Amino acid sequence: MKRRLIQLAATILTNPHVTNFFNGRIYRGELKNFCAPGLNCWSCPAATLSCPIGALQAVGGYGKFGFYAAGIIILIGLILGRAVCGFLCPFGFFQELLNKIPSPKIILPKKILPVKYFFLIIFVLILPVASKFGEPTFCEYICPAGTLEAGLPLIATHEEFRGVLGNLFLLKISVLLAVIFLCVVAHRFFCRVMCPLGAIYGLLNKFSFYQLNYNAEKCVHCEICKKNCPLDLNPTKDFASAECIRCGKCKKVCPKRALT
Repeated sequence: MKRRLIQLAATILTNPHVTNFFNGRIYRGELKNFCAPGLNCWSCPAATLSCPIGALQAVGGYGKFGFYAAGIIILIGLILGRAVCGFLCPFGFFQELLNKIPSPKIILPKKILPVKYFFLIIFVLILPVASKFGEPTFCEYICPAGTLEAGLPLIATHEEFRGVLGNLFLLKISVLLAVIFLCVVAHRFFCRVMCPLGAIYGLLNKFSFYQLNYNAEKCVHCEICKKNCPLDLNPTKDFASAECIRCGKCKKVCPKRALT
């Protein structure tokens, strides 16, 4: 419950302009010069901050490297690692709520988890620089968070946008619907398989200040932590894994407090 409250608070604090959903405006104040820790679309009517992945692509489109955006991501990653995904990301919060919907659940094969690094390298780092017009390719062609938070609300409030919808919109809607379905049946599907921001934080997980610590001397190998991990990890072995979002469920159920 404490983590849920933090997730809700983080979502509200980074998206306070709720009335903009009704008038179709986008906040363009000075705070948009700063990046949010989680995935939160710049064009979301309620958003106060910029999306760090969007900022990386925007600068890359001019043939430059986004040192500011990259620096913010690395700084946050070195402090919190993927705890950002578990506590501060609005779209991560949305995925967890989707998974609460009663349905058959599946375990994601570990072989597909590195796909998010493909999205990071190709769609965030390479294509925005290589494309003729410097397009933010991940935002434009894939990001379901942008479709949900910005695309649909803006189309709902701007009649002029509806007349120019085409194949790109159908693609984005298809991706969003597929991600929603997969998040219902698999815990945090987008976060684990597709999110480039999660990929960066995952690389920094092992070096972050906020860590999951394992005391082997206290462990009685009951594997209760493993059974309760929503990401199908074994906390006694994967406590420094790039996939761990530091949700704390394993720590909570450990009878010997071997995990802290």
